[in-house]
Amino acid sequence: MSVTSDQHAIRPFTFEFPEADLKDLRARIEATRFPEKETVTDQSQGTQLATMQKLARYWAKEYDWRKVEAKLNSYPQFITEIDGLDIHFIHVRSKHENAMPVIVTHGWPGSVVEQLKIIEPLTNPTAHGGDASDAFHVVIPSMPGYGFSGKPTEGGWNPEHIARAWGELMKRLGYTKYVAQGGDWGAIVTDLMGSQEPEGLVGIHTNMPKVIPPAIDAALAKGNPLPEGLSLSDEEKAACEQLDFVYRHVYYAYLMGSRPQSLTGLADSPVGLAAFLLDHDAKSLAMISRAFDGVTEGLSRDDVLDNVTLFWLTNTAISAARLYAENTTPFFGLNGVKLPVAVSVFPDELYQAPKSWAKQAYPNLVHYNRLPKGGHFAAWEQPELFVNEVRTGFRSMR
Repeated sequence: MSVTSDQHAIRPFTFEFPEADLKDLRARIEATRFPEKETVTDQSQGTQLATMQKLARYWAKEYDWRKVEAKLNSYPQFITEIDGLDIHFIHVRSKHENAMPVIVTHGWPGSVVEQLKIIEPLTNPTAHGGDASDAFHVVIPSMPGYGFSGKPTEGGWNPEHIARAWGELMKRLGYTKYVAQGGDWGAIVTDLMGSQEPEGLVGIHTNMPKVIPPAIDAALAKGNPLPEGLSLSDEEKAACEQLDFVYRHVYYAYLMGSRPQSLTGLADSPVGLAAFLLDHDAKSLAMISRAFDGVTEGLSRDDVLDNVTLFWLTNTAISAARLYAENTTPFFGLNGVKLPVAVSVFPDELYQAPKSWAKQAYPNLVHYNRLPKGGHFAAWEQPELFVNEVRTGFRSMR
């Protein structure tokens, strides 16, 4: 790592939350005042009472935060100030010569916890079914307002600003050639990096591609009919139906985008926070609910609570929510990326990006693949499939 001045200093970081904080968390969980049961038999009214009661019992009685705390502290972590804000990041260098640097960005309601399962396979591929030529140096930052990064005290930290900050971070780390990867907000930030083309960035990989044609995106976002005269393939029609459903049901995004401070209750009730964070999308919520019924398909109970507990202990529910209020970028619309792009489409993602749209959006599309399983939190849910996609997608960019 290069340090050019005190202002650009890169400071080692470790943490250990006081036991009093964990005791307070358990007491608040046990004192939860639950609402009555939903009046439907499905999840159409949100996170169901039975799921939250099971989650609360496990969280208060069995869950051990110290395990993930030790896991996080087993990796080199750092803080550096960029544009007046402390940015936290994990930085693990590979032992393999000619490893490719990659910056991986999480989304909401995630954190660096999402990426913990992919660090070792990416940095040490020979121990995880890969070749030394597939090795990466891995940088995983916490977005502003998330985890251990600073909380912005004034406006301006939107996805474009974060993308520029990530370019500065990689420059500060001394990387003159690198790639970027992201999902959810991380996909948006990564896409913007691709259009900004910071010095050293040679390509991107996304598992939530921004490929919707502008006219279609504008119509669906407003709940309007699609423009007349469109000739759509079956794959494109399916994507439109999925996106229409998304735009009609991402109420959390509209609420955080307009009234984040009104969510103050999330800073006061851990179970209330968990109920809100779990309800990201229908398929993820169903999978997580099954985990608390004893069926682990992609995420375990501990996986889920590792992330929620980090939000709670860092008190970042509101500061993270403000990213939606700061944003002026379309969630799925085009950014004009000309660099090489790799796209991975997971079947339970918010929408399955058609290859035809991906080719139009990314004129330098070097990889497109549809996976057999996995959803919105791909690195977290299906790390093996995800790692293989990252290796394959970036292979031609080395």
